[in-house]
Amino acid sequence: MNRQPNTQGIREQDARLVQIVDAALADATRRAGPHLACRPGCTPCCHGAFAINPLDAQRLRSAMAEMALTDPGRAETIAARARLYLEGFASSFPGDLETGILGDAEADQEAFEAFANEAACPALHPESGLCEVYAARPMTCRVFGPPVRSENPDSGESGLSVCELCFTQAAREEIAAAEMQVPHAEEQALLSQFSTGETIVAFCLIP
Repeated sequence: MNRQPNTQGIREQDARLVQIVDAALADATRRAGPHLACRPGCTPCCHGAFAINPLDAQRLRSAMAEMALTDPGRAETIAARARLYLEGFASSFPGDLETGILGDAEADQEAFEAFANEAACPALHPESGLCEVYAARPMTCRVFGPPVRSENPDSGESGLSVCELCFTQAAREEIAAAEMQVPHAEEQALLSQFSTGETIVAFCLIP
């Protein structure tokens, strides 16, 4: 049986984590200056499926539940896009279609590399190019754009990753100077309270 978080204040802790990440993004954006090309309506990073963790999923589901009360028409429109998305890609989803949990076998992980690579995220408004759950967006979305340090699982070496549209004319020193500090340890501490696996955004947008 999947264990649910046992801390009553999990949402409050997540809200504080979001504040830390958003402050780090604002600081990195300031240091990046014109090298950061991210703007409202720029959507290449909103295409292609990616895995989100249980904390991301909880945040999205809470936002959708609140929207269903405050703006039910909009919530249903988003949910309808998510249903169409899942109907279109159900046959190739490498996981459990009932729970939305991605498989963790090597074959599942390989299959996910090719899953819905060109499809727009169902949270993306098709006309405005804006995220309709922006305040509750996953951490992957929050840290995408500025230079973020990541580790190569094969070599074990770390390096800075940036959006391919950003820092195209920047020197290596300018990229390093704009590095975004991501609170991985704080996020992992919260994730330790979950036993569920990863999923994708679409499953979290449907009541």
